[in-house]
Parts: sequence; structure tokens; C-alpha cells
Amino acid sequence: MNVYDFDKTIYDGDSSADLIKYALLKHPAALLTLPSTGLYGLAYLLGLCKKERFKEKAFGFVRYVPDIDKLLDDFWAKHKHKIMDWYLQQKKDDDIIVSASSQFALDPICKSLNISVIATDVDSRTGKFNGPNCHGEEKVKRLRAKFPNAVVDSFYSDSRSDTPLARIAKKAYIVKRGKLRPW
Repeated sequence: MNVYDFDKTIYDGDSSADLIKYALLKHPAALLTLPSTGLYGLAYLLGLCKKERFKEKAFGFVRYVPDIDKLLDDFWAKHKHKIMDWYLQQKKDDDIIVSASSQFALDPICKSLNISVIATDVDSRTGKFNGPNCHGEEKVKRLRAKFPNAVVDSFYSDSRSDTPLARIAKKAYIVKRGKLRPW
């Protein structure tokens, strides 16, 4: 099997940022979350709060979205084109996405691509985390928990923070703007 990061790896950009912008445009009441998100973003940059806390604030927009499933369907209908061609050309049904993005946001696109996804468990009604951020070593733990006997043939990511997953793969690649090079 092949394992992929999502944002900036097979998706051109940051899907969470794109989703938040899309939600703010479609549901202007969600703009009420911007001041606290901005404060927590600054606190995170200054090392005063954890990334999880900042991300919870950022995902707080969901409280102002009456039908998150419809929003996600509409969002992916407009953003599916951002799945990179290099990935679509080599996609296999046993591919697994392992991402720090939210599970609820990635489930619809991964279902439409007929691939598995492991991501951060975020409550789609509150934006609160139901577990650790799926990042770094946590990605390996989550992959091993869901697929204990998995043999990772190839791993792809845009970020060195994914080195723990790269280490367990037979081959690993860094992806920059759709270009692959050996890890």
C-alpha cells in the first residue's frame, strides 16, 4: 500500500484553510469566530498555546453551519479539482491518506476517491478535538492502530514533520508543487 499526506501533497494548498474561508463566505455568522481564532493563532505563534487549541478555535466555525454535510458536499464539488494530477494518475484503491486535517472534512473527498483516510478526530458540531492532532509520531500510531499489519510500500509528503512515516516506508518521497524527489 501507498500512504500519502493530504495538504500540499495530493491537494494543492491547505484544505482546512480553504474550507474555513468557504464556510465564512457561505455562513457569515461564522465570522464571529475570527477574533478568538486570531488571538489563539497569535498565541500559538508566540508559543503560548498548543497547536491543538488554536486548531479547535479555527474549527469553531462549524457551530454556525446548520448543515455541515451539505457544506462539505458543496465545498468538495468546488475544490475536488485541487487534487493533483500526479496523484490521480497513480492512485490505487488501497491508498491511505494520513493527515493532520480533520477527519470530518476529508471523509467526503476520500470516499469519492475510494480511498481510506486517517485524520484528526474533530467534532463536526463543535470544532473540539476528540483526541490528539494526527501529526508526526501520532500518524504512525494511528496507522498501526487501524492497519496493524500494513506494509507501506511508498510514502509521500510535503513536510519533514512526516519523517516518522517516511521511516517505516520502503520508499519515501518529498512532494513540492507536484514534483517528487526521494526523501
